Amino acid sequence: METRTNAGGTRRWLSLATLCVAVFMSLLDVTIVNVALPTIQKSFNESFSDVQWIINAYTLAYAVVLLVASKLGDIFGRKRIFFIELTIFTLGSLASALSTTGLQLNLFRTIQGIGGAGIMGLSMTIVASTFVGRDRGLAFGIWSSVIGVATAMGPLLGGYLIQLFNWRAIFMINVPIGIIALLGAIYFVDESYGNRQGSIDWIGMLISIAMVFSLVFGLVQKETHSAWHWSNLHVAGYLIAGIVLLIGFILLEHRLKSPMIDLAIFKSISFDGTIIAAFCLGAGLYAFFTYLTIWMQDYLGYSAMQTGVRQLAISIFSMILGPIAGMLSGRWQKRWMISGGLLLIGCGFLIIYHAVSLNVMYIDFVAGFALLGIGNAIVNPPLSSAAMDSVKMSQVGMASGVMNVFRQLGISFGVVIYGLRLSHIYDPAVTTNIKAISQLPQQAVAGITKGLHQAGPMAGHSVVEGAKKFTEHYANGPEVLRQMNKAVFSAFNQGYKGVLVTAITLVVVGAVAAGFMIKEPQHEKK
Repeated sequence: METRTNAGGTRRWLSLATLCVAVFMSLLDVTIVNVALPTIQKSFNESFSDVQWIINAYTLAYAVVLLVASKLGDIFGRKRIFFIELTIFTLGSLASALSTTGLQLNLFRTIQGIGGAGIMGLSMTIVASTFVGRDRGLAFGIWSSVIGVATAMGPLLGGYLIQLFNWRAIFMINVPIGIIALLGAIYFVDESYGNRQGSIDWIGMLISIAMVFSLVFGLVQKETHSAWHWSNLHVAGYLIAGIVLLIGFILLEHRLKSPMIDLAIFKSISFDGTIIAAFCLGAGLYAFFTYLTIWMQDYLGYSAMQTGVRQLAISIFSMILGPIAGMLSGRWQKRWMISGGLLLIGCGFLIIYHAVSLNVMYIDFVAGFALLGIGNAIVNPPLSSAAMDSVKMSQVGMASGVMNVFRQLGISFGVVIYGLRLSHIYDPAVTTNIKAISQLPQQAVAGITKGLHQAGPMAGHSVVEGAKKFTEHYANGPEVLRQMNKAVFSAFNQGYKGVLVTAITLVVVGAVAAGFMIKEPQHEKK
């Protein structure tokens, strides 16, 4: 039986503030680490592929624990499990800040991911059980605006902390924030439960962990080894294992009286529409931020701080419009808000697409940034509300976990697909462009091209910088270097446009799914 909290008046909003602080902290760590990777790499003297696991370790643990944390919250109390997860995240942050080797940091980032998953999944469920009616729409609007701000603020805050202190500060800052959130959870968050009847499906939990791990790890393997084919055993093996485990999980859950996931939630076409939209939002927009940051820093020449400041054009709209969108979601049909928001994001991508050039300036694509922020602000509040409205109150905990898993799978899928699309266009383009440099000695063309292919589009600019000493031996060295930079930049731009077309396709698919599948609730849930 679902237990609804009795928090009223100011206490409910203090509870929401506590949840938002925790969510902001956990999501900030997803993007804040990106700008710190070069500094961490130098500090530990490790390869870039090794330090990438600082991100991947968090992503894997986060995705794997989402479903389990939501289910444990239903059984043992959402406040109790949220408090435990928040404690794990805070301690993981402290340990990460004190790490002395890359291996230690990867381990402690895994612990952070375990805590972050519980914070995200359970906070959404607690909001749903604490607020009703129009207040729920406003609460989800505020909660969702925090998600948008945290995602976009990461590069700015990360760059500032690194510049002012060092990379350890991006983890240490979580400690005082975590303590504040823990105190808020003790005093303001009320306990609530989901369906506690029947035995605990421990086997289902283990299978779900293995299933999500296999699917996400297979995508991570493809991301970190872009030269591997999908048929490679290290990629296909994990993805096939994930699909087999998914089938086994479904068969098991159908037979149990007290399954981990009540598969009946998928009979709701509205819920199916929300998770498709969540997947496309994660794959279309949130995965895109990785490539947006690379474009701005490595090719447009902005520093981490400058990149973060310019991306405020995205986050400021998410912060301001999120609560407004939440209030409107109680009056307007949610499916059209979700669909419209995703289409606005697509329009933002289209503006950036047309702005991409060798001489692009910030003013050329800032309108696209604004549309990304507005669209994100419009989508998230009604998406969360629609997911909760499409299932029974006893199912909101698991519905929250499922939706967050689909969003995370979308992000992992998007990062891989964008990377493949970028490389597919970049590699032949950079080969053609380098060959066209008439002043570059032909004996050097093959070696430089090979180096650019091995480094990939993410590090093309760095390869050219490394060739600077080589060009100094020639009288026309500065001109050759300029043309090499132009050749790589042009090739990246072609691939980047391919990424933008893919992003537009993904958000349009999400918009269509939301418009046709999500329905307004016809009666009060029981």
